[in-house]
Amino acid sequence: MFHDILIPTDGSDASTTALEQGVEIASGTDATVHLLHVVDVGTEMAASGVGNIADDLTKTLDKEAKEALNQAEKMADEAGVSAERAILEGFPEDAIQKYSNENGIDLIVIGESEDSTLSEQLFGSTTDDVIQSATVSVLVARQ
Repeated sequence: MFHDILIPTDGSDASTTALEQGVEIASGTDATVHLLHVVDVGTEMAASGVGNIADDLTKTLDKEAKEALNQAEKMADEAGVSAERAILEGFPEDAIQKYSNENGIDLIVIGESEDSTLSEQLFGSTTDDVIQSATVSVLVARQ
């Protein structure tokens, strides 16, 4: 049914739940999971005017991206699921949609945490934004 499943991951518990569900859907089929980590430019821009912290933050964010993708790829490999990995920079909701459009994605599996920040309550979360903008099916994996 699904051939290309996008699973955005940031290493959080919510994205791990999405990864587990996405890999389970792909398991036993010829589907490929696309593991995507988005380095949030909003975070980078916030630190850009604070001297050396910007360089340190960029290195930390790159390290976190690689660690999250390594964990995700390991889970896919253990389940015998074909996986591709990518790191993009941008605003997460935009980068997820762009990747989906450019890579023939037919399902997005995205995590959502029960713990939302005040900002998410007021303006919506990345998950909400992806649901609103997606042109393919979206499965929200809740913890």
